[in-house]
Parts: sequence; structure tokens; C-alpha cells
Amino acid sequence: MIGGVYALVAVGLTLIFGVMKIVNFAQGEFVMLGMYVSWALATFVGIGPYPGLLIVAVIMFVGGWLTFKLLIIRIIGKSDEAFILLTLGLSIFLQNITLLAFGADYLTVTTTVKDAAIRFGGLAISLPRLIAFGVALVMVAALTLFLNRTDTGRAMRATAESREVATLLGIDPVSCFAVAFGVGTVMAGIAGVLLTPMFYVYPGVGTLFNTTAFIVVVLGGMGSLTGALVGGLLIGIVEALGGTFVSLDLSQLFAFLIFLAVLFVRPSGLFGRSA
Repeated sequence: MIGGVYALVAVGLTLIFGVMKIVNFAQGEFVMLGMYVSWALATFVGIGPYPGLLIVAVIMFVGGWLTFKLLIIRIIGKSDEAFILLTLGLSIFLQNITLLAFGADYLTVTTTVKDAAIRFGGLAISLPRLIAFGVALVMVAALTLFLNRTDTGRAMRATAESREVATLLGIDPVSCFAVAFGVGTVMAGIAGVLLTPMFYVYPGVGTLFNTTAFIVVVLGGMGSLTGALVGGLLIGIVEALGGTFVSLDLSQLFAFLIFLAVLFVRPSGLFGRSA
């Protein structure tokens, strides 16, 4: 079930890459920020993670849009190294500013469904994980509809195919970049909200999901939303089976092995385009 959340983080990452052709190394930190916003809403306002999903989505979109307008836009057209250094620096900055603001304590968000489970015979499924899986699928479906059925979404797809052709058609690529970065940030933030009932909230929690998100994106194929979804579900299933039948400590090892096996057979990823 956690594979749905992996897919959600990876979909945001692959959307940014697909439209802007940059890799956002701070994606995990936006997951962390989503967790902190959810924790703050629950602690200070009394709004739980699930009722607060829309609030977090709006906050994260504004945060992502401002990040693009204040930072990313300054290096549009620069080298790949510039984007790598900027997003890595942003990742470090967000971790440390969060550490300064909230400290290094491990925080928790208590919900009425935190320890609930649904049983099918001898199988028990954690309700927070089931909710996370369902919401993640809905978010991916909503993003797909947005990209295919709205003018803004179609403009983003055109920009992803060819920035030059999109410009000739009267599309403003920079506006598409801003929306893509904002939506990608929303995906990470929503993933953070879904994770708060299951994980501790602390400044370094984003790094746990950053690595997995990159594995999922490369496994599914860079720039492919379908690949990100399938890759996330596949990694989640492999980790769950490995943790159940072998060892929880080795669950990520099996994910890496599947990742390497797929890349050996198909270097462009499951749904990636061959060079």
C-alpha cells in the first residue's frame, strides 16, 4: 500500500522533469514540509491530516510557485549543473531551516484511524496505508485528467514535447514551468500528509523518500507518469513482500535488486523512450 505514496512523490518528480527537463533534488524536502504543515494544522488548529488535505495542497502549491519565481526562474537556460546545485542547496536549506524552527524532536500526529486495520480473513491491512493508497491513486488520476482535458495541461504537455514549438504556438513556457513546479510540489506535500499517521515528523524524514522516488522515476522511465505510478506500486509490493517473508531490514535491498534487473533488461525504464 505504501507504493501508492511512492508513486505520488515520483509523479511530482517526473512531472517537473518532463516539462522542465530538470531533476528536483529537493522533492523529498517538500514531502517533509507537507508533513510539518499537516502536523501544525493538527496541533495548533485541530484539523487532522485527512480533513486538511486541501489546505496543505493550496499551501504547497503557493510554496512551489514562489520557489520557482524566486529561485528556479533565475537559472532557466543555464547548465544542468546549475539546476543540480540549486536544488541540492534548496534541499539543505529546507532541512536546516526546519531544524531551526522546530528542533530535532520526532513529532507525531494522532488520528482516530492511526491504529485501525481492515481484516480480510487472516490478512490485516492498515487503514492509514489503505487511505494513502486510495488518495494517491485519485491524485494521479486527477493529474492525468488535468494534463489531458484542460488548456493549461495541454500547454504543459506541448512544452514538454518541444519548448520552441510551444513558443511558436503562443504558449508561454515559463508559465508552464511555474505551474509544473507548483503541481509537483503539491504531489510531494500531499504524500507528506498521507505519511504523517504512519511516520515520525522530523527534518530529515524527506531523505527517506527522496532516494526511493528517484528509483521509481528511473525504473518507470524518466518523464513518464504511467511509469512513475507502475514503478511506485512495484517498489511498494517488492518491499512489502521482502519485509514479510525475508526481513524488514532487507526490504529496500530487494527493491534495489528489482531496479537493477529492470535497468539491465531495459535501460530506458519500463515506460521510458529509448534514446
